[in-house]
Amino acid sequence: MKVLIAANYDVGLYQFRKELIEALLKDHQVMISLPYGTLVDPLQAAGCTFIDTRVDRRGLNPVKDMTLFRQYHKMLKKNRPDLVVTYTIKPNVYGGMACRMKKIPYAANITGLGTAFQNEGMLRRFVTRLYRSALKKAGVVFFENAANRQLFIDLKIVPEDRAVLLNGAGVNLEHYSLTPYPKDGPVRFLFVGRVMQEKGIDELFSAMERLRDEGAECTLEVLGGYEEDYADTIRRYEEKGWLRYHGYQLDVRPYIENAHCFVLPSYHEGMANTNLECAAMGRPVITSDIPGCREAVVDGKSGLLCRPKDAGSLYEAMRRFLEMTPDQREAMGRAGRQRMETVFDKRLVVAETVKHLERNGSRK
Repeated sequence: MKVLIAANYDVGLYQFRKELIEALLKDHQVMISLPYGTLVDPLQAAGCTFIDTRVDRRGLNPVKDMTLFRQYHKMLKKNRPDLVVTYTIKPNVYGGMACRMKKIPYAANITGLGTAFQNEGMLRRFVTRLYRSALKKAGVVFFENAANRQLFIDLKIVPEDRAVLLNGAGVNLEHYSLTPYPKDGPVRFLFVGRVMQEKGIDELFSAMERLRDEGAECTLEVLGGYEEDYADTIRRYEEKGWLRYHGYQLDVRPYIENAHCFVLPSYHEGMANTNLECAAMGRPVITSDIPGCREAVVDGKSGLLCRPKDAGSLYEAMRRFLEMTPDQREAMGRAGRQRMETVFDKRLVVAETVKHLERNGSRK
């Protein structure tokens, strides 16, 4: 079977789907369609055929995005895949429409709903209509949390029998192996993600300022590129001595190993992979009580949940963590690792995904 995978970014495809691609390559020919980035190279080395495809990741302009639709249409006509697999909204929508027009079996992945679905309004109605059209003939639509799946069913975007729930992308338990818990102090909190409001960065900075003003001995390590203008804010907190900014890092494992606790107060997620990765390495997780975050944590046992968009609630969770003994923190991290082994093992997620993809591709 000839499988075409359409995505918008090499980093996401490589970091979170590499094991799935490797599994597909065992029995199938795999083509990948996305903008070129350096992590395309190892995927080509593994056996994928690369199709350089321009995808504007910002904004949603149907007139402008028709160029992407035409790219997909020409690509399908030229390469004639037996199955197309799409990730993120633009490949899902415009790739799905092209597949529907060419009558090629396809599977879509809803890795998160983004800002369009956060509020009722014209944008949400517009995106809903786009998704209804694009996914009408999809053989299977994968979701990373139950709330997103139910919303698409309720909005009549996808029928229940074609909506499949996965445990996110899973986590590679060998790559993110259990590491010894730090014995030194002060407590080092860690944030990994895009530095932007919707990741809860404002609430995190507010909670840290309050803790430090009260004399708490803790620091914050921040990894990730700027999505919004936080340079001056970060520089100010670095000068105060409690924040260290490391920018984007391809390999986050050394930073996770050095941390006492991971914090992600996000507003919305499909499934927060950083929560899974940090828990797999034995680090407690403080995160928002929202779909896509809460699944990674057994509240009070493997981590702590806080209310989204609530700096006070986040402060309370972080203060509670600081009041724990080192042994309690370490036990919390071990419980997180155990949950990853039981629920989020990437091998199980990949096997489930391949089963549905091969079933869908065989219907041609």
